[in-house]
Formats: sequence, C-alpha cells, structure tokens
Amino acid sequence: MGRLEGKTALITGASRGIGRAIAEAYAQEGASLVISATSVDGLQELAEAVRAQGITVECVAANLANEQEVVSLFDQAAKASGGLDILVNNAGIYDGKPFEQYALDDLDRLMKVNVYAVFTLMQKAVTHMKARGHGKIVNISSTAGKWESLNQAAYNTTKHAVVGMSKCVALETGPHGINVNTICPGMVETDMFQNFEVHADAAGISLDQLKTATYARIPMGRFMQPDEIANLAIYLASAESDGMTGQTITISGGMRMG
Repeated sequence: MGRLEGKTALITGASRGIGRAIAEAYAQEGASLVISATSVDGLQELAEAVRAQGITVECVAANLANEQEVVSLFDQAAKASGGLDILVNNAGIYDGKPFEQYALDDLDRLMKVNVYAVFTLMQKAVTHMKARGHGKIVNISSTAGKWESLNQAAYNTTKHAVVGMSKCVALETGPHGINVNTICPGMVETDMFQNFEVHADAAGISLDQLKTATYARIPMGRFMQPDEIANLAIYLASAESDGMTGQTITISGGMRMG
C-alpha cells in the first residue's frame, strides 16, 4: 500500500517543474489528485499518465491572481474528490530586478499569486479539514523566503510571507489534527532558471556562466532535482509526519544552511 493510499490531494502549479514532480510522486504513492494550472492543456499529458496507473485525477484551470478563480478552484476540487486530505500550494511566479525598478504593480502581481492565493486556499482548506478532523497542508516557498537576495526584494517579500503565514496557521490548526509545513528549495533544475537574466546581467556574464558560478556556491556542486522536493512533499503529506507542524525545511544542497 502506498503512503498516500486513500487520500486526495489538490496541487497547484502542477503542469511543470516541482508541481508536476509532486503530482507524479503522490500518484505513485496511491493518492487521488486534483491538479491545477493556468491552462488545462498543460495538464493533459500528466493526467493521462496518472490515469494509466489507475489513479483518479481531475484537472482544473485557474488564474491564481483572480480571487474568485482561487475560491472556485478549491470548491471544484473539494466537490470533485468528495473531500480533500492534502493541499499543496506550489504555484508561484518570479520577477527579479533592482529594488528601485520595481513598481507597486509588480509587487501586487507577485503578492496575488504567491501570497493571496496561498492565503485563500489555506483558509478554505482549514475550514474544510477541521470538519473532517484531519488534513495536511504543504506550502512550497524558497530559500528566498528565509534569507536576503540581490535584485529580488519583491519576490523575496512574498516568499518570506508564506513562511511566516504557515507558522501562524500551524499554531492555530494543530489542535484540529491539521499539519502545516513549508518546503524551501534552493536552486532546482527547472525552466525557472531562464528567468534569472537580471542576475546574469548584473554580474556581466551569460546565463550559462551564472549557472557555473552558482554551482560553485553549492557544497554538493549541483542543483536540486524536482523529484527531491517531491520526496519531502510525500513525507509531509503522509502519516509519517503526523508529529510535525509549523516547520520550514530547506533543501538546497547545502547552499544555505539552517
């Protein structure tokens, strides 16, 4: 029996990268899935692969910058599954630039997806899970949510917010059998690295050179892989982590410790 057998999970940002890896890992552990992305088209291949394993999966498109669509996503997920046991807030957007170049509109766009959507989905999930007497919430933040970074003050602000919010919610929901934990990945081998041109430009180097320089800062000498993040997400969604809540777990190859 898989570690998530009989459980249903809602996973946002599931069409690629870390979100897709978590969805695939949860399916292998026996969980039924409700997967979300901006477009259903990006989820179809994943959904077909999961269904081929005998796993039930529902696809729901949602623009997480729109509050009504966020609420509708949760309501559809809960209705389609008959009850959610696990929420994985993985979806997020990135915008990096020198601090003085950020406009309030840039910060607002980041906050809507990276913070407000997480807040709303957690709030809906907590109400839902309290009625069921149990639940697991796994939030994907970043090492940017624990420390300082050049040229991404607005982005880091959103990731710090997720870490702090998760701890507060964990404090309130622990007595109700709900666990809330956060994963903070460092550099992960996904297409998001292509968004780091601002850092390469600031250093006067190419993206490939930036990648090589970043490797040199990681004791393990490599980026993390999406499935390594997914393995942590399995643990945090399973009964194995029943005694853990309010924790922030860094996985960065030792790039930042503590």
